[in-house]
Amino acid sequence: ICVVPEGPAPYAGGLSSDLSPQQETLFRMRVEVEFFGIPRARAGVATTTAEGSCLGEVLSDLAARYPELAETCIDGQQLRPGYTANLGGQKFITDPQTPITKSTPLLLLSLDAGG
Repeated sequence: ICVVPEGPAPYAGGLSSDLSPQQETLFRMRVEVEFFGIPRARAGVATTTAEGSCLGEVLSDLAARYPELAETCIDGQQLRPGYTANLGGQKFITDPQTPITKSTPLLLLSLDAGG
């Protein structure tokens, strides 16, 4: 289980000398992210990649690179109310400590009324 660190992610300001190369690779795992609805409009792209081994780390990376997305959809390492994440179209998630694998795309979408 991913433990979401307080403050910036360990890789945000450079590599930590306390990490082995294998641990650095885990921290730098790239995840495919797809945006739908308002998150897509705020990010300005349909897909991207982000770094992180859990939802909170991925959201932090996205927030740093897409300020308009962060302003509307992300609060620190969590999604704001009205937004959700989905793993590969199979499971909705909101817990920042939910592990993410690079083989499963992460979908970010708004919880719009209607259908």
